[in-house]
Amino acid sequence: MTLTVPQANAMLDELFAPWVRDLRLTVERVELGAATLRMPFDPRLARVGGTVCGQALMALADTAMVFVISSALGGFKPMTTVNQSTNFMRAIAGRDVIAEGRILRLGRTMAFGEVFLRPEGDDAPSAHVASAYALVGEPPKTPAAPPSPH
Repeated sequence: MTLTVPQANAMLDELFAPWVRDLRLTVERVELGAATLRMPFDPRLARVGGTVCGQALMALADTAMVFVISSALGGFKPMTTVNQSTNFMRAIAGRDVIAEGRILRLGRTMAFGEVFLRPEGDDAPSAHVASAYALVGEPPKTPAAPPSPH
């Protein structure tokens, strides 16, 4: 099963905390072991000088990795961040942030990946994020359909 962009965007609404949904993220691309997300610029996420704050960038990268791993698994499976290491290389100000992530290694109980963050319209990275995730359980079960009256 391949995760599609519409399924991934539905996951944003169904699986993430309200404050993550408040970032107004969108999944723009998803393919086997990779995903691209967008975080629209919002002055509420900017610090002094108009640059996007590191906390918002790290939340974007963490969220992007959920889709990277889910795409590698063929769908969502419960997971938790074990480690996230962020190197900020330059500021992003006044532009949407693009997160491009890929899986580095997918095991039975652990997944490793990386995300590059960049301002929209610029190919040079502004941050590099390396992450490790524990795969902690089975996906939520869909309730069985009620029996047919016929």
